[in-house]
Amino acid sequence: MDCKKSHFQLDESVTYLNCAYMSPQLKVVEEAGIWGVQRKRNPFKISPEEFFGETDQLREEYAKLINAKDPKRIVVIPSVSYGMANVARNAPINKGDNIIVVGEQFPSNVYPWRSVVQEKGGEIITITPPKEHENRGKVWNEKVLNAINDRTKLVAMGNIHWADGTLFDLKAIRKQTREVGAWLAIDGTQSVGALPFDVSEIQPDALVCAGYKWLMGPYSIGLAYYGPALDEGKPVEENWINRYESENFANLVNYNDQYQPGALRYEVGEHSNFILVPMMLKAVQQLNEWGVESIQQYCRDLIAGPVEKLKAAGFKIEDPEYRASHLFGIRLGEGHDMGQIKSAFEEQNILVSFRGDSIRVSPNVFNTAQDFDKLVDALISN
Repeated sequence: MDCKKSHFQLDESVTYLNCAYMSPQLKVVEEAGIWGVQRKRNPFKISPEEFFGETDQLREEYAKLINAKDPKRIVVIPSVSYGMANVARNAPINKGDNIIVVGEQFPSNVYPWRSVVQEKGGEIITITPPKEHENRGKVWNEKVLNAINDRTKLVAMGNIHWADGTLFDLKAIRKQTREVGAWLAIDGTQSVGALPFDVSEIQPDALVCAGYKWLMGPYSIGLAYYGPALDEGKPVEENWINRYESENFANLVNYNDQYQPGALRYEVGEHSNFILVPMMLKAVQQLNEWGVESIQQYCRDLIAGPVEKLKAAGFKIEDPEYRASHLFGIRLGEGHDMGQIKSAFEEQNILVSFRGDSIRVSPNVFNTAQDFDKLVDALISN
């Protein structure tokens, strides 16, 4: 894959290595948003069928992206917290049970479980990373696997850690959860769209993603996959559009106590959003055209040389086996000063994120070798 910077309108004065914060807008996504705004000028042109048609297209495209066999297991959500709230409402947690999360997990994948244990009992077990840098990812994965036992009813985590890109072995974790009868709920916000994810292989009970990062969509829309374990559950929201046969507008006041079948019951009200859905659809179509494996390989090739230079200069970076290439953490070695590095980045318009003791770097297909030359020079000289 070649660089795709021409598909965006990034400010040339900025070295943007912070896609984990928010992706820049694809030109085709921006155009879809403008078109979505404009078409409401004449609302009589929006047919009842369009309340469902574009969402169905989005399901089908996203199903391709994550290799989901049934697009109707995918629903539109406004946020990760909303998607996880559906899981929390139906999770089989009782007194004496436990929920496993990892240390410093993103709050949207922690607060729902705190609410669950407060209401139903049980406890949250947090698996913190090892303090040592050597074999950090390997040991952290082992700690997660060793913590899953007969009392575990839910493991809730990301595919990678949002702060430093540590890669978790979801295949092994899913195997362990199956053995004890626990659910697996994954926040894929910082991985899906840039790191291959196969729902058919992992078979999570839930995969929940915000759309505005690696999926390259707009803010306030996301996508959730819900597996068979939630098919008979109760959604957090009672809206008309997730009711059975809601497609029949003439019959809406003949109230129906049945939900749409399976995962469709969990869709957010007004999921037909005539601005955000077309934008999200264009974004996912573009990702499918490029191919997620190609995106990850582009990032892998882009960072290979710079990572070796930084390691040689004493910086601590996880081994490739236990980190992603589109998002990784850099920790300081001796002789480098975080304050000076922050000042240098600010002076040179190098945009990254600082998370704990880690400098989070998150490139994508709009980045170039020159971007990393600037990053490496600023780090090594400070």
